[in-house]
Amino acid sequence: MDTPFENTYDLNMKQLENLDLAEDLMLKNDLGAAERLLLEMLEEDEECIPVLSNLGHLYGRHLSEFETAIEYYNRVLHLEPDNAWARDARRRYLRYVE
Repeated sequence: MDTPFENTYDLNMKQLENLDLAEDLMLKNDLGAAERLLLEMLEEDEECIPVLSNLGHLYGRHLSEFETAIEYYNRVLHLEPDNAWARDARRRYLRYVE
């Protein structure tokens, strides 16, 4: 099945579907279910940048757990130092903890 975007991280269909589901859960404010799903996905692949990024977003934007969000963005940047999106998001949350 083709995706309407470039699958940069070569995610499999299950990962893509679960990421979509996690994002839908966040939009529906079912944050606990989104967190559980993303953490399960992270257990399967602890270096999955889209999962790490979504966890950073969940903890920062939705749960106001800024230090945890920063930790996830740091993990993204460790794996992908040029990830501007993660760097900008981390900078946004650093303002709250410094």
